[in-house]
Amino acid sequence: MAETAPPLPREKRSKRQQMTATSSSSSTRAVLPQSRLTVWQRIKRDRVMLLLTLPGLLYFIVFHYVPLLGYVVAFQDYQPYLGYMHSAWVGFANFTTAFGEPAFWSATLNTLEIALIQLVFFFPIPVALALLLNSIVSERIRRFVQSVVYLPHFIGWVIIVSIFQQILGGAGLLPDVLGGMGLPRYDMMSDPDAFPWLLTLQVAWKDAGWGTIIILAALLGIDKGQYEAAAIDGAGPRRRLWHVTLPGIAPVLILLLILNLGQILSVGFEQILLQRDAVGPDAGEVLDTYVYYHGIKDNDWGVAAAVGLVKAVIGTALVLGANKFAHRLGHEGVYRGADR
Repeated sequence: MAETAPPLPREKRSKRQQMTATSSSSSTRAVLPQSRLTVWQRIKRDRVMLLLTLPGLLYFIVFHYVPLLGYVVAFQDYQPYLGYMHSAWVGFANFTTAFGEPAFWSATLNTLEIALIQLVFFFPIPVALALLLNSIVSERIRRFVQSVVYLPHFIGWVIIVSIFQQILGGAGLLPDVLGGMGLPRYDMMSDPDAFPWLLTLQVAWKDAGWGTIIILAALLGIDKGQYEAAAIDGAGPRRRLWHVTLPGIAPVLILLLILNLGQILSVGFEQILLQRDAVGPDAGEVLDTYVYYHGIKDNDWGVAAAVGLVKAVIGTALVLGANKFAHRLGHEGVYRGADR
């Protein structure tokens, strides 16, 4: 049997061997204690970061998770003076009542129509606006334009609806211009067929600038060297947009799209409530206003809670399904999968 050669003294090892041994020992020291830490040791180690996240955690617990217990009303003949503990238990009767009403299905169809129009026509507007803002060379002009397009977000819906009423209403600017030209006067604010498009126009005017904030932040994260390399390879502005910019912001766009799908059955309660009477319930009733009129005005708390629970379940299913589909496309989505 061949004898094993004795190891060389430390001073005779090559520098490469010493560096390899040092890095390997340091990585071992860095990994082993990490895996041996208990939960309480990790909490003690990360106590500062955990304290920083505590206010946000308390906010979600108090205002988002604790109110979920109120969904028990959907299975009760809830009476406010009796409370949760003493109201009669009716099982799925509230769901049966809601699903049997034509007003519920009319509100559902109106909600889906408005949500799909806003998803298709409003979602690309902040992206296009952010790309235009990002292309402005002058920093001073860019900041001025950003400030101008941000401002409508801070205006209340009452004022915005009043502005649109003064422009598109029966006695507004547009009907006066049409009448002065000898054309029929058109009142868009009371046209049921134009109601979904009117809502989309209002949302675009109010929130398009605010929606550019996340897109602009994603654009800042793209490596400028990619643009330089693409320009050296002969790529023009359009090709750089298609092959560098859009892939760079694709994860953020997918994240926003998934979150919007989760809110597809919530299309703006205050905005629609202010204009519902002008177009009538057949065109202006959505699930949020249906819940309001049945739960608050008609004191039918159980049916209103049942509709709210259906909205929550459908929204959660859409988010989970869209996130799983994003994983199949190779994107991270809202959260990482267990196998990623």
